[in-house]
Amino acid sequence: MKIIDKYILKRYLGTFIFTLLILIPIAIAIDISQKVDKFLKWPDLTTAEIIKDYYLNFTIYYANTFMPLALFISVILFTSKLASNTEIIAINSAKISFTRLLRPYMIGATIITIFALSMNHFIVPSSRKTFEEFNDKYMRSTKKRTSGNYVRNSTLQLSDNDYIFIKNFNLQNNTGTGFTFEHFEGHELKYKILADRIKWKPEDSTFVLSNYRKRILLAKKDEIESKKEFDTTFNFKPTDLLVMDYISMETTTPQLIDFIAKSRKRGIKNLNTHLVEYYKRTSLPISSYILTIIAVALSSRKKRGGTGINLAIGISLMFTYVFFIRIAEVLGSVSGANSLLYVWFPNIVFGAVAIYLYINAKK
Repeated sequence: MKIIDKYILKRYLGTFIFTLLILIPIAIAIDISQKVDKFLKWPDLTTAEIIKDYYLNFTIYYANTFMPLALFISVILFTSKLASNTEIIAINSAKISFTRLLRPYMIGATIITIFALSMNHFIVPSSRKTFEEFNDKYMRSTKKRTSGNYVRNSTLQLSDNDYIFIKNFNLQNNTGTGFTFEHFEGHELKYKILADRIKWKPEDSTFVLSNYRKRILLAKKDEIESKKEFDTTFNFKPTDLLVMDYISMETTTPQLIDFIAKSRKRGIKNLNTHLVEYYKRTSLPISSYILTIIAVALSSRKKRGGTGINLAIGISLMFTYVFFIRIAEVLGSVSGANSLLYVWFPNIVFGAVAIYLYINAKK
């Protein structure tokens, strides 16, 4: 690596870290001013718990959220500084092409991308779970995340041959009504189990069926079994009936992949909210390359307005990019939408912008 590469890479990473270190304390200070009264409502809540369970995870979450903005601003700032000090002119005079100039920037973007991928897929989900559990316990007046404890008309596919239907189920007392279990061999129904009431016993992982009836379909004559109560097991737990959006945000990527596969097998149709979260964990870190190219192309020429005009254009583009991301996430979560296409659409659009600016900058 040549001296110029080391110089630019050091400035790239140093300015990026410095920008993050400015943004995060500001976010923490604003949050403390808004939450201090809620902290004081809990006399048993210690400062160590607030720091470890809340602000440590707050920092991880918002550092990850601010990462694209910090990257974009930092590249514009130090590249504009290079241009205003005529260092870019000196580089061009040495017959170093714009493509060659981008090499240390791309190395820096790769380092940040690898770090962001690790954060998005493994660290942030676990951190967010602890953060939200703290909010549930101390910050929220009502348990918003667990308000969906009552499900209606729930259908699950337990295996290739087994299906269940439950008319109503209360996850607070683990009881439900209108239970049906159907077993198929191929396309042929072999037997069906009906029960007026079903209750989950967590101590031994069994279900108690009240007013149990089993109908076995035979070639000539059906057989019917009935009991007042019948204990049995099924390949599901009551929590499997409830699919909540926040689950995908608080599970690591291997767990999320397993959850999506399991949900598909069980017949849950609209998983787009979870797919959006899954695809977003990769698309956002990859945007580091796109944002870096745009920032360098915008700020590598000395302009009359100096750093200010570059920063104004850059921030405008950044907020447009964030707006595209939010719209894409909402549209990608709609049932029947192509989540992969919607999540990657902002990168596709701004990737085209990056290519256009790159070609112009080369000239």
